[in-house]
Amino acid sequence: MKYVIALILAIFISQTCDAQLFKREKVIYDANQGRGSTDNNLLRWGYFLGVNSYDFNFDYNNTLRDVYVKRSPGFNVGLIGNLRINNFLDLRLEPGLFITTRELNFSNTYFQGMAFDDSDLTREVKSTYIHIPLLVKFSAKRINNFKPFIVVGISTALNLSSNEDNPNDNSNGQFRTKSNMLFYELGFGIDFYLYNFKFTPSIRGLFAINDELVRDKDPNSPWTSNINSMKSRGVFLNFTFQ
Repeated sequence: MKYVIALILAIFISQTCDAQLFKREKVIYDANQGRGSTDNNLLRWGYFLGVNSYDFNFDYNNTLRDVYVKRSPGFNVGLIGNLRINNFLDLRLEPGLFITTRELNFSNTYFQGMAFDDSDLTREVKSTYIHIPLLVKFSAKRINNFKPFIVVGISTALNLSSNEDNPNDNSNGQFRTKSNMLFYELGFGIDFYLYNFKFTPSIRGLFAINDELVRDKDPNSPWTSNINSMKSRGVFLNFTFQ
């Protein structure tokens, strides 16, 4: 799926650049310096839709087979508040809802000397994040009707599906994660100036700062005892409308 999205995005960018860079007559949208200019408003608002792919990065206490993470595509939706600093610098707040599912597959080597069945080797981790990033957007100089940029920042997320306070753990089939997470983010995108609005495809990676795993009560638990830290990481593709 990620290759299809990348191909579609590349074709879209290529066609837009061809249309805008190689035509002699260019219509510059939304370029006036007056009241109606999107780029020159101190505050701007918008919304985004997108897809995501989350993973886990594990650090282990002992050398055993890695926990395999099976990823599934997720969905993003949210709002945008943009504060203009100057022509090349913006401060952004992008609160959104991020929904994703990951499946953890454990090797049977984790259960040596223990009775287990096939269901013990798999745990599904569903995550519903209320995701709030604070971002700094660094834009290049506008060329006709498009402007590339990079974005960096930090974010916090509340996982509504974490099960952190659930008294049951993996011995009862419940894999638990922490509710509150911190991330740092890095991405890039291109602003396309259309007749009535600004359309922005962007790709961003995010990387957890804190450990997300809630350990089982049993210190020798085959699911959690060998994991020193478990941190979310992910990539998402957003389509923004302003």
